[in-house]
Amino acid sequence: MITSKLSVLIPLFNEEDYVGTILRRVIEAPLPRGMKREVIVVDDGSSDDSCRLVQQFAELYPDTVRLIRHERNQGKGAAIRTAITHATGEFSIIQDADLEYNPREYSRLLRPLLTGEADAVFGSRFAAAGERRVLYFWHSVANRALTTLCNIFSDLNLTDMETCYKAFRTELVKSIPIRSNRFGIEPELTIKLAQRKARIFETPITYHGRTYDEGKKIGLKDAFDSLFVMVKTAWSRDIYKDNGPETLEALSVAPRFNRWMADTVEPYLGKEIMEIGAGIGNLTKLFIRRRKRYVAADIDRRHLARLGTQFGDRPNFESRYCDLNYPEHFAEFADQLDTVICLNVLEHVEDDTAGLKSIYSVLKPGGRAVILVPCGKELFGTLDTALGHYRRYSRQELMEKIAHAGFVVDQALDFNRISRPAWYVSGRMLKRTVLKRGQLRLFDQFVWLWRGVDPLLPWGPVSLIVICSKPAAAEAASRVAHSEHTTPAMLPAAASAER
Repeated sequence: MITSKLSVLIPLFNEEDYVGTILRRVIEAPLPRGMKREVIVVDDGSSDDSCRLVQQFAELYPDTVRLIRHERNQGKGAAIRTAITHATGEFSIIQDADLEYNPREYSRLLRPLLTGEADAVFGSRFAAAGERRVLYFWHSVANRALTTLCNIFSDLNLTDMETCYKAFRTELVKSIPIRSNRFGIEPELTIKLAQRKARIFETPITYHGRTYDEGKKIGLKDAFDSLFVMVKTAWSRDIYKDNGPETLEALSVAPRFNRWMADTVEPYLGKEIMEIGAGIGNLTKLFIRRRKRYVAADIDRRHLARLGTQFGDRPNFESRYCDLNYPEHFAEFADQLDTVICLNVLEHVEDDTAGLKSIYSVLKPGGRAVILVPCGKELFGTLDTALGHYRRYSRQELMEKIAHAGFVVDQALDFNRISRPAWYVSGRMLKRTVLKRGQLRLFDQFVWLWRGVDPLLPWGPVSLIVICSKPAAAEAASRVAHSEHTTPAMLPAAASAER
């Protein structure tokens, strides 16, 4: 049985003739069995009786209907932005406050979301479907022209970008900054979803449009505004509210750097792999080939959905929600895998010692962990803070923690000396909080040079790669017995000996 919740987001401005009817239809609309609903109405400075009518519904259905007010009219985009902020459902759908769109079609829009196939679903008025009211020719021409232009900027093939009915995973859209206050929200949201590589589906819907005499508000000025928004949105790539994911996305335009990292660790990988912190698959696509089993783990369900779309058809692929802060997330994989890849993850874990023990737990005896972390505590700055780093490691600290988790250190490799001066300048001197796509793209063009020069540089690296093994059963028992007679004061010396 479905136990999720749908947030219906209704921007409202001077719709006293229709808002009561549409609220009743929204409340009565059939949903998939077990799905709850909340209705969030944002009054955008109405001067008629709309607010009072909504308030009556809020009093009659206090657990379902909420009214939020803007003091002055700002536009549809501003109202939707406010509604998204207050949404608590797993899924959301935008519903105009008039009667042009039929809430009875929610189940159709939700189906690809519930099956996990889609991140967003657009209801198309122009795809072959049921009935639609025949109205303005030039309005239809403008809609199709704007959709075509938006498709050019977003590299999509939508049939109806301007549709009101956009259903989506709430968490995804909450993470996207929405700047448009008026009807420009339609192309802005569409292009940003495409830039985030969201899985967008279309489904046909019925449409009962209204005339300008009946209260239709969008006009020629809004068409030009939408065109301006398209150009601005496509150029800016303003697609994350937080800096950490933006940097992760930026790394997708650095394939040569990712290949350098992959080539460095590839010799130490086995055939049954868990990649912890798989993200959006920048490295997954380089490692997954020729593997018997590949488990991609992450704590971001949006990333897991994206990974599923990209690799789900491969018979060797699995994805799991796994957080190194919670050992129970790894219990199902106990002693099953011969390799764990953990690249640029451990520094994000508050209790990294417990995280290392979780890594240890999934390995077969004799299995290997390949761990890459940022090193050089003197480099810690605003970039690390923005990326959610708890720490940068010293070599000794990392070796001690790895040994404490039960591993035997096989090898430690310095990685990426070339970036150290730039990282120090950006994070410590200029106080920057994000790595820009342009910077990484330029850096990536010369990776062929950096790979040759890097070992010759006289300063320390930005990252440290440690390859460590889970001892075979007999050796592990011996090590446990030995550790019982090892005092804490002896640990640094032991770690130094292993190095």
